[in-house]
Amino acid sequence: MPLYRRVMFATITTVLAMLGVPASAAAKTLGLPRHYVALGDSYTAGPLIPLQRTDPVGCERSTNNYPSLLAAALGIRDFTDTSCSGAKTDNMTAAQSMLLLDSNPPQFTALRPDTDLVTLTIGGNDIGFTEMVYTCARAAALDPLGNPCQREATAGGSDIYAQRIAAVAPKVGAMLEGIHQRSPHAMVVLVGYLRILPPTGGCYPVMPIARGDVPYLDGFEQQLNAMLASQASRHDAVFVDSYARSEGHDTCQLPGVKWVEAVTPTSPAAPVHPNAAGMRAVAGFALDTLRRVAAPVG
Repeated sequence: MPLYRRVMFATITTVLAMLGVPASAAAKTLGLPRHYVALGDSYTAGPLIPLQRTDPVGCERSTNNYPSLLAAALGIRDFTDTSCSGAKTDNMTAAQSMLLLDSNPPQFTALRPDTDLVTLTIGGNDIGFTEMVYTCARAAALDPLGNPCQREATAGGSDIYAQRIAAVAPKVGAMLEGIHQRSPHAMVVLVGYLRILPPTGGCYPVMPIARGDVPYLDGFEQQLNAMLASQASRHDAVFVDSYARSEGHDTCQLPGVKWVEAVTPTSPAAPVHPNAAGMRAVAGFALDTLRRVAAPVG
């Protein structure tokens, strides 16, 4: 995206914040984004967070996911959310099949030449992160104080999950380039994943990960977010570091504090996924990032 558009957008939103002018009122006159497209997986869609949309049912999109909240904060009426639970990078250009013969069209079909804001969270399903969590949970049942998951993943001399992150990196880069090709004037915002586990200790059996595997899985999530940040930097996208900004809000915290639910949710949300508070937080992170995206001039 050209620098002058970034400077314009950041300057406008910063001034709005300072003056307390509602973005919805200023959008008409100050050139805020007019067509916003949200792409991504379940960390975008918000499965089980009220209210759930039905277009299609299988995507489990919430009307209170972070893109919907961001669009409302910016006063954007021309907003298209094509995110879908279970989506992978391939589903940007290929339809996603779901249960009951339902499907979600390729998410890139929502992109237009005049699209000027795109957000997305993607990559977790490509590397099988949910599968990893439940694999580690099964291993923890036999060794809750050890690190059985890490031992299993590295038994061959290298970390199979780290290899998956390396393998998906070029796919994320190609996806970002695909957005630029279809919407050349869009600001592209790649949103990272919220922190799932604390750095150490954990909260077995609420989150059934062995004590020794908690830092391993937390480190793995850091690697995933670092890869996304790197690809954003290489492919002219802005990165929102949700992980770094969600310390103290992991699955082991009390209801009302945690932003990601544990295996047994205590608020309406899918297991090991953001709840409504988490979505509000991410929307705030994205808005803050948009306001600060301008580089120094001169």
